[in-house]
Amino acid sequence: MYGIALDLGTSGFRAQLIDLESKKVLKTAITMKHPLPGGNVMDHLDFAIQIGEDVANEIMLDTVKRIFDEFGVDPSLIKRLAVCGNPIQLSLFQNMEIRDLAYAGENKQKKLGVENVVRGSRVFPANELFEGIMDLPNCTVIVPPAIKHEIGADALAMMIKTDFMDMDTPSMVTDYGTNAEMAIKVGDKIITASAAAGPAIEGQGIKCGMLASPGAISDVTVEDGLWRVTILDESMTECKGHLIDPVTGEIKESSDVVAKGVTGTGVISALALALECGIMKKIPVLPNGKLFLDEGIEIFEKDIEEAGKAIGAIRAAQLTLMIESGTAYSDLDNMYMAGATGAYVDANKARKLGSCPNFAHNIVQFGNTSVALARDLVLDESKLDEVIEMAHKITADHLMMATSTVFSNIYMCELSYWTQGMPIEMYNQMLEMYKLPPLPETFINPRIEKRVVKDIDEVGEGGLQIVSDLGIIIEEHAPECIRCGQCEVECPEDAIKIIERDGELYANYNSERCLGTSCRRCVAVCPVDAIHYKVITVKH
Repeated sequence: MYGIALDLGTSGFRAQLIDLESKKVLKTAITMKHPLPGGNVMDHLDFAIQIGEDVANEIMLDTVKRIFDEFGVDPSLIKRLAVCGNPIQLSLFQNMEIRDLAYAGENKQKKLGVENVVRGSRVFPANELFEGIMDLPNCTVIVPPAIKHEIGADALAMMIKTDFMDMDTPSMVTDYGTNAEMAIKVGDKIITASAAAGPAIEGQGIKCGMLASPGAISDVTVEDGLWRVTILDESMTECKGHLIDPVTGEIKESSDVVAKGVTGTGVISALALALECGIMKKIPVLPNGKLFLDEGIEIFEKDIEEAGKAIGAIRAAQLTLMIESGTAYSDLDNMYMAGATGAYVDANKARKLGSCPNFAHNIVQFGNTSVALARDLVLDESKLDEVIEMAHKITADHLMMATSTVFSNIYMCELSYWTQGMPIEMYNQMLEMYKLPPLPETFINPRIEKRVVKDIDEVGEGGLQIVSDLGIIIEEHAPECIRCGQCEVECPEDAIKIIERDGELYANYNSERCLGTSCRRCVAVCPVDAIHYKVITVKH
């Protein structure tokens, strides 16, 4: 019999096939993007509200089926499926009410007739959820509880799977991703938050960016005045790449490992070095407008702005947590870094840019804690009782960054710093004007401990399988279409195609490429108002 541990990440799904008898991981499969249209969790939420929760749920379940198919085992032999993710992802997966997650404020919710949903733990037959998608006759689905409706199983996982809960001194944990979850613990008090960092933190939204997967540049170091790139191999292990001049692009020493793109950690590393080496004298200005990491793999000034927005959102949220908890920057003892960025990023370089607090005394790097917690639940269902008990003990306050004036003021400074090159001196002057403390002093020589060498510590004897093209098509009827092709030209992701079927015209969208309701450039450019992006169905 088998079990499957599933992490519904905002930037993609990660799953592991586990032999329940030997308790060994057999194979790992990941998607390169999230299957729902959009670049972040709020896009996914907006898509579900505007287009339909049923459509969003069907897309997600179809994706999970494709992952199961990748594992190549008889579905009747799958006994357990444990699922972790943030509240929005888990609610969409289970086809639950999501409007309480979309609208902040009791008055707004009351006006819309929205009530908060209790998102406790659930154990139920898989066929209740997957009916019509696939037959899992002997499988039970295990969903860990949320702490509060804003704080889900992924936030719980980052607290449980690190040492965070055991600390008596001020400590912070951050699960880095497109929606960066974080928490601060001061004594027995825990305050949680999240920052909508956006896709750049995981390499998406970057021209040559990609998720952490084979062929991705995950780090860059200086060697004899040149840059040595680090590339993830087929087992997701970091290995030495080539030696390159980042200004001219000349490769001085070749490597057999082929780079396909750059992760968010690689971008962070390159930006830190560009500042340190004096290549980038003013953010975001680069010599000739770009940095070379490989043949055809470059970082542009626009990429720096996108990465800066993500780094700035995370730093602003972390500083806001410190301020709102009443904790002095100099008192932060421990910082835990989770997720792919937490695993692969050079912590010292992250400190220089601000995505990791430069004032923490101790820094510990972890990998994917969500899939690790899901794996624990697959191997021992009774672990769920421990997780529930832990959730009850965590009396967390949640800080909504969307309504925090402190966050808003700090983030405005971050935007000016990253997109307009505002000097740090002026940054601090702005903080003083807002009656906020200046940027923290750097703690010299912190202890840095890397607990893992890769995002997912054990991929199994079957290795890592990448589900690179989900092939899920959503469509809407477009009878007024005149086949001018303007929508196809306008689409920045090459996601839309106009097709004819049985004499009728339809707009077909590749769901994982489409930017969703946050874009709608195809709708705006249509000269005859044939495309509306409203009545959409999943094409089978």
